[in-house]
Amino acid sequence: MHISIISPDKTIFEGEISSVLAPGVGGIFQVLNNHAPMVSALDRGTVKIVKDGGGEMSFEIEKGFLEVLRNKVALLVQGVKE
Repeated sequence: MHISIISPDKTIFEGEISSVLAPGVGGIFQVLNNHAPMVSALDRGTVKIVKDGGGEMSFEIEKGFLEVLRNKVALLVQGVKE
């Protein structure tokens, strides 16, 4: 699945991943390959991604939105700390 993590200033990360863990307003949730389409508001917390082939990255965010559609994830975030 492909992800784009974008802040108002720049593209933070773009690439192929196997999963993303995000701090939703209602609690932490995980998105895996072939996830149903969805849009979710994000709260302050840690976004963790697992890259295809291994390796992890994490980012602290203040807030944002996550959209999943056809194995593409768009994460629009504010207040990113890498």
